[in-house]
Amino acid sequence: MALVHLVIALALVELFVFGAAVGRARGRYGVAAPATSGHEMFERYYRVQMNTLELLVMWVPAMWLFACEVSPAAAAGLGILYLIGRLVYFLAYVKDPKTRGLGYALSAGPTLVLVLGAVFGAARALWHHG
Repeated sequence: MALVHLVIALALVELFVFGAAVGRARGRYGVAAPATSGHEMFERYYRVQMNTLELLVMWVPAMWLFACEVSPAAAAGLGILYLIGRLVYFLAYVKDPKTRGLGYALSAGPTLVLVLGAVFGAARALWHHG
């Protein structure tokens, strides 16, 4: 499970880095807190951070449940794909939001697999032990 914990920790670091990028964008584009709009480039950074946070709320428990019910190694592999997807998403969204699709697919896809795997793994455990 240490690998699963490491991947989750890396996702938290990634979110922190995205937050720092938002802070830098505030200064660069003159958007003072608490505003969340005002310059399109700032808004791109901000949306990446918020979209990542929204998905992370589902991804973290899905990682943990999948690791417990199915496979820690498979969970970690899917988690690494998620991390790569979020980075691709960040780079694409900041450059041109219309190009964010690949990054979204590389992060939302593994999240969906983790959620479904956790559900089926738990159901299977109940079936065999129930």
